[in-house]
Amino acid sequence: MHGWIIVDKPVGPGSTEIVSAVKRALRSGGYPKLKVGHGGTLDPLASGVLPVAIGEATKLSGRMLDADKAYAFTIGFGVETDTLDLEGVAIAESDVRPSLAEVTAILPHFTGPIAQVPPAYSALKVDGRRAYDLARAGEAVVLASRDVAIHSLTLETAATEGPLEAATFACTVSKGTYIRSLARDIARALGTVGHVTMLRRTRAGPFGLDPAISLDLLADLGHGRRVEQALLPLTAGLDDIPALSVTPDQARSLREGRIVIGTAALPGLHLAIDRSVPVALVHSDGVGLKVVRGFNLPMSKEDE
Repeated sequence: MHGWIIVDKPVGPGSTEIVSAVKRALRSGGYPKLKVGHGGTLDPLASGVLPVAIGEATKLSGRMLDADKAYAFTIGFGVETDTLDLEGVAIAESDVRPSLAEVTAILPHFTGPIAQVPPAYSALKVDGRRAYDLARAGEAVVLASRDVAIHSLTLETAATEGPLEAATFACTVSKGTYIRSLARDIARALGTVGHVTMLRRTRAGPFGLDPAISLDLLADLGHGRRVEQALLPLTAGLDDIPALSVTPDQARSLREGRIVIGTAALPGLHLAIDRSVPVALVHSDGVGLKVVRGFNLPMSKEDE
């Protein structure tokens, strides 16, 4: 039970509640107690792909946080809220509505490397306190601009005639990108204001919607002790890392945290595998292998 469960998070619960739901499913199925963690926060009002790591896969959660993400989102024009989404209260209004041509023309300005100011209602810390706690307490929140990358941004749906009340977009972005800020800035660049009315994550790193399961199915699998049916292997989160076969002796050294000399590995990051079992993420300098992240996984009976 070391791997990933991809949950199609509904609107409503937060990411930590989804982790709790996975833990309940494991308990109801009588599985051994294992560490469980998510690979990237989704706001309660957002839905979509939420990778949940189980057991040794939790050691890869940091890599998932750093991975690119893909989203579909809708901007409702004419109102900006304090949270930049449906949950907040209106703080600015405009009668201006952009045309389809104006929206299409503005998108290249928000594609590629951009500077972005995160929302006041975010989990970023200001002097040791969460920004959203300060904002909810009525304090002024000033967050520094950060550099992010919008790899792609396309207009998906919108009215084809007349001023637009709303428009839906698809994007792929780097880590640290706030879609709510992107929506705010697009609306302002169009001479109006806006907020996110729909947000759905369609991909997180290597994981898309295809393997994602609902909370109801997750609960059913737990009660039926069939959670394995939804479990992806630990290596599913490492599709971009080349595998490197090591000998049992080399695997033993890596498990003990020692540097292994004399491999033919090219420089860079590799997944060291002893037969079919992942041993560690290792970095090669062309001469030796150094452990970046080790895995405590048992050998399969076929490999013993």
